[in-house]
Amino acid sequence: MAFRFAARRVALARPAVPARAFHSTPRALVKTGDAVPSLDVLVENSPGNKVNLADEFAKVNNGLIIGVPAAFSPACSASHIPSYINHPKLKEQGAVFVVSVNDPFVMKAWGDQLDPAGQTGIRFLGDPSGEFTKALEVDFDSKAIFGNDRSKRYTLVIENGKVKEAHVEPDNIGTKVSLADTVLG
Repeated sequence: MAFRFAARRVALARPAVPARAFHSTPRALVKTGDAVPSLDVLVENSPGNKVNLADEFAKVNNGLIIGVPAAFSPACSASHIPSYINHPKLKEQGAVFVVSVNDPFVMKAWGDQLDPAGQTGIRFLGDPSGEFTKALEVDFDSKAIFGNDRSKRYTLVIENGKVKEAHVEPDNIGTKVSLADTVLG
């Protein structure tokens, strides 16, 4: 009888698989009108310094969220983020945040390298678990290159806490639609 009871338990156990795995529709990327996710998972400079972008945009109303696949990667360091740092309209954008699935120490070092004097006001945030990136549904499988899931390259124009424009690279890592000249004109 003990064997039957144990077998019944196993047969009734449900696998811990997210419901999303059974959807037949494709994932919906972040889009115009979406609210900035209110999550306390982003970190700035150290693991204890949590940043909630929904709260940040409640204070300033508008700005940019720039997502990158990896700090210190060639395209991110040579063209994507410098296109914003050097753009004449950057200061008009409000709050500007760069988010990557990296730890806060890497993001701080990268920010210090790209903007040593801190004159741009751009804040570099780590998304260590990728939870913010997943909430926007801009994560992709990059295990072959980076060892884990990472963020697609994107820029979101935020107005009143909502996405006004979403510029997400169709190939995940290119720099065709998310560079400053395309987004800011």
